[in-house]
Amino acid sequence: MSNNIKDRFKQFVAPTYGRFPLTLANGKGSYIWDTNDKQYLDFGGGIAVNCLGHSHPEIGQTLSEQSSRLIHCSNLYHFEGQSQLAENLTKRIAPGRVFFCNSGAESSEVMIKLARRSGQMEGRFEIITAENSFHGRTMAGISATGQAKVKDGFAPLLQGFSHVPFNNLEAIRSSITPSTVAVMIEGVQGESGIHPATPEYLLGLRELCNNHDLLLLWDGVQCGHFRTGSFQSFQTILSDHNSEFLPDAVGMAKSLGGGFPMGAVWISEKHAEVLCPGTHGSTFGGNPLACAVGNKILEIIDRDNLEKNANEIGNYLVDELTIIQKNHKNIIKAIRGIGLMIGIEMNAEVESFDKKIPASIQWVSALHEAGLLTIPAGNSIVRFLPALNLKHEEAQAGISLFEQTIKKLTS
Repeated sequence: MSNNIKDRFKQFVAPTYGRFPLTLANGKGSYIWDTNDKQYLDFGGGIAVNCLGHSHPEIGQTLSEQSSRLIHCSNLYHFEGQSQLAENLTKRIAPGRVFFCNSGAESSEVMIKLARRSGQMEGRFEIITAENSFHGRTMAGISATGQAKVKDGFAPLLQGFSHVPFNNLEAIRSSITPSTVAVMIEGVQGESGIHPATPEYLLGLRELCNNHDLLLLWDGVQCGHFRTGSFQSFQTILSDHNSEFLPDAVGMAKSLGGGFPMGAVWISEKHAEVLCPGTHGSTFGGNPLACAVGNKILEIIDRDNLEKNANEIGNYLVDELTIIQKNHKNIIKAIRGIGLMIGIEMNAEVESFDKKIPASIQWVSALHEAGLLTIPAGNSIVRFLPALNLKHEEAQAGISLFEQTIKKLTS
């Protein structure tokens, strides 16, 4: 069956992904099985999507119940689920409005359009973003992204973006021109290997944006929805600071739907009327099924205190990885962790590795053999992005598989 599935992929599916040779069949909680019945402990979480793990029974029940009532009605009408989810998201950030879409890339698109429209009368349209950032794969998204590899082959790009070093306030200040309308950042750069913003950077950035009348756009697609132990990563990063820091817009997706395709953008009250009727839309955004799932996920996270779990299990994983690092100093170069968003920078010079293939891919492949799913980043980084409800014994099992793999490859 496995070979048959892979053959059909090769014949019928567009080759836009470098897929690992795994054919997955079913999952339960933090475990998943392939078509050969091999079990894997999932520390990848569908790239920070499966916040409640696989096949959560309450999500299945919610989808079933909602589908029996109303699946789609279009955004020409009102319905309770969308208003309820907008309220649930808003009360976790600040007063404002929410636009619903279907993905993280779309949420970036909304924020870019929000910024451009807000500065239109003054002729301001330029947005400053960070080097090594990632904001999706639409034309606007790759134009905003600070990585050359995602732009290759798509020129001419959308004009009006400049990229400066992350966590460097002076670099942003130096890049502001009379045409600048916004700054767009991630609280934690995920695709480049888990690099959090510093408190000083965020506080200085908010002040700088205030002084120059710039919108501060926050891409919380990967680092949001309690991934770092708070609803949004700026709430985690600034938890020890008496600050009223607040972006002007916050992009969300991934864990928002727990596997059901969903995106959203919270927009502050100051800018809530910028996108008026006719300026943006989405046929499927905020549909009854998506909103039912989104509301149920927030209910479960609150009920089961998963915010606390993300902090506690995240700290445990980092502590255990630090012990492994001490025992394998030549293998683990750095550990960067904030909640359940952890990046492990590995040694790329492993004797058995193929020099033509990124070491991150080969480390992740070796972990597959051991029965652990993780996510590669950059040339040599392994990411842990497990479910928010990961149990302590599952975290222990994952650490054991990780260390076993290191020992196997370096013995």
